[in-house]
Amino acid sequence: MHDPQTILAPYVREGMTVLEPGPGMGFFTLDLARLVGSAGRVVVVDLQSEMLNVLQRRVAKAGLQARVQARLCQAGGLGLADLNDSVHFVLAFAMVHEVPSARSFFAEMFAALRPGGTLLLAEPRGHVTSADFQEEVKAGAEAGFTVSSGPSIRRSHAALLRKPD
Repeated sequence: MHDPQTILAPYVREGMTVLEPGPGMGFFTLDLARLVGSAGRVVVVDLQSEMLNVLQRRVAKAGLQARVQARLCQAGGLGLADLNDSVHFVLAFAMVHEVPSARSFFAEMFAALRPGGTLLLAEPRGHVTSADFQEEVKAGAEAGFTVSSGPSIRRSHAALLRKPD
C-alpha cells in the first residue's frame, strides 16, 4: 500500500541519523537504512521486545545491521537523552495515536532532533479522525515545532514538523 522509498527519499540522505519510534516489524526500517548509507544510522525504539527481535532478524538478513540500532524502551518514555540535538529526521508513522501522551512524545522528539531537523507525522485515516490528528499536530506545535502540511500519503493524515534552526 505504501512505497517507503517514495515517502522517505525527500527527507533522508546519506550520512543522516534517523529515529524511528514504534517501527513494528520494520516496514520502513530497511529502506531508511539503505537511504542513510554506510555513514548513517537508524535508531529504532519500541516497547515490544518481540517486535524488535523480528526487526533485527530482518535487518541482519538484509545485511544492514551496522546501520540499525534497536532499543527497547519503557512505558514512561523512550529514553533518548543520549541523542539530544543529534537526529536529522524522525519518522512517526501510524504510532502517535498509540502513545499515552502526545505532548510527552513530541517533547522527546523535539529534544532529540538537531536544529533544522524534521519529523514526518503520518496517521491512518481509519484509526485517527481529522480532529484527533489536529490535536496531535497541536501537541507538536506546543512542543516547539513549526508545522507544515505533509506529503500526500494514501489513506493517511500527514504533516511535517520542523525544529527551528
